[in-house]
Amino acid sequence: MQHSIAAGALLAYPRHVLSKTAPVVHLDDEHRQQIETALPVKPFVAPRQPRKLLIFDLNVGYPGHRSIPTANLAFKLMGKKTGAFDTVISSDPDIFQPQNLKQFDAVFFNNNVGNLFTAPPLRQSLLEFVYGGGGLLGVHGTSVAFTRWPGAHEDWPEFGTMLGARGACHHENTERVFIKIDDPEHPLTKHFTVNGFDYRDEFFRFHAPYSRNRVRVLLSIDKEKNDLQDKSKDHCFRQDRDYALAWVRNYGRGRVFYSTIAHNPYVFWDPRMLQFYLAATQFALGDLQAPTIPSAKLSPALRAQEALGFRLGIEAYTFHKYTLFEAIDRTAQLGLAYMGGLSFQKVSKEIPVNFDPNLTDQQLKHIRLKLDSAGLRLLTYYIHRLPPEEAPCRKIFDFGRKIGIETFLSEPLPEALDTIEKLCAEYEINVALHNHDQKTSPQYWHPENIVKLCRGRSPRLGACGDLGYWMRSGIDPIQALRILKDRLITVQMHDLNELAPNGHDVPWGTGVGKTRQFIEEVQKLGIQPTMFGLEYSYNWYQSMPQIAQCIDFFNNLSLQLTR
Repeated sequence: MQHSIAAGALLAYPRHVLSKTAPVVHLDDEHRQQIETALPVKPFVAPRQPRKLLIFDLNVGYPGHRSIPTANLAFKLMGKKTGAFDTVISSDPDIFQPQNLKQFDAVFFNNNVGNLFTAPPLRQSLLEFVYGGGGLLGVHGTSVAFTRWPGAHEDWPEFGTMLGARGACHHENTERVFIKIDDPEHPLTKHFTVNGFDYRDEFFRFHAPYSRNRVRVLLSIDKEKNDLQDKSKDHCFRQDRDYALAWVRNYGRGRVFYSTIAHNPYVFWDPRMLQFYLAATQFALGDLQAPTIPSAKLSPALRAQEALGFRLGIEAYTFHKYTLFEAIDRTAQLGLAYMGGLSFQKVSKEIPVNFDPNLTDQQLKHIRLKLDSAGLRLLTYYIHRLPPEEAPCRKIFDFGRKIGIETFLSEPLPEALDTIEKLCAEYEINVALHNHDQKTSPQYWHPENIVKLCRGRSPRLGACGDLGYWMRSGIDPIQALRILKDRLITVQMHDLNELAPNGHDVPWGTGVGKTRQFIEEVQKLGIQPTMFGLEYSYNWYQSMPQIAQCIDFFNNLSLQLTR
């Protein structure tokens, strides 16, 4: 059965229009001048390196919105004037070949309607580009990109998942609404007036897969200031009246932005909206740092952690007695946004193989969708040995990019570090050297050894400090932190009942581990680990209450540190 996505008034265009086109509209001098006058003068932040944005403007089976050429010009001039990015504008699907796509930092799908390309290798290339750390921007009609048009029949569901929404339900194309600023302190919305503003455009109203459990909503139709009475027969109607207009999110490591406010050409000579789109572009390119924890997960404690640059997540070893999918469910149940992966954990009952580089693309798709449905990101991944030979080591780094991690945790042989350092730079993935005890980890058990091994090497090489093993080995975690300083890339947190080889985990703050002082020292030194990994290695099948206590401790301390 074909699945059709409600597309509202977009279907008003003739059904015989089946071309593959980018609309050819010549902007007159007056409109060009309006755009140039409205352009931002400077970037929100200086780019960390030269940036390149691909603007893709193809439509298939649909003539294309009149705003497309206006947006193309506005983005091209905006990048040039601010120095924030260069642009390449294309309607050729071949640009998504991996060897072509890798030159870009982000892709802007400019109001694309229809099934833009169907070749599986091109779709996989785009997916891996984003999930592995590229940027994706979409506006307005992009919410029905990769659907068969006319009729918006779904053809690539994961694109809608990645973008954060599907569909194109709308009222008139100059509908007037009062827009709410959902996140006034967010870097992408700071330039708007806090109390919101009136606007006219064609505003899409979304259903699944849109959810505040998946995306960080920036703008929405204000429920208090607009007439949103029950229109149950209107296919645009939502019972909760949650009509998000713009959001950001991570899909894996990818930075994703979507806004429906882009139907009319005048949007792209409005100074407010151009500021908004500049901020969004710099976010997607990787220069403007902006939080993406889904709106429904946010709490005062999580906002405090965003301010501190702290991310609390479950280390997979905490739930290694379960499958990865069961660990994901338990992590989501605890209200967390992050977790780590483990190479020797089974994926699920339906996929009874290890979560390792031998997984197929189809199996990895199931993992991506499972993480997304739980509103979780995988930040770290433990694999015991990264090999010194480049080919097998590269296979593991390829896998790391595909699963969207930032940091490997590993205990490689020292002779592998040259190869690892090279691949860290190429893939922009860190490697944190993990410590067990002296017998198991003779090179890495003491922080001084890690400092020596990393001396003169890339900052992407450093330590994964396992506090439990430090304490069981007689090493004070705070002294270890002062030795490592910014060589501490990530940390596995423990508090123990006693400073002894057999000490076991207890809830944070109740043992001998000086947990509060350690976290305070991390803040004092300005260190922002990939993750504060909650690794609770005791009472495996009944540990959820103790883990929740650890989370409460971290949340309360985060609030205190930001007062």
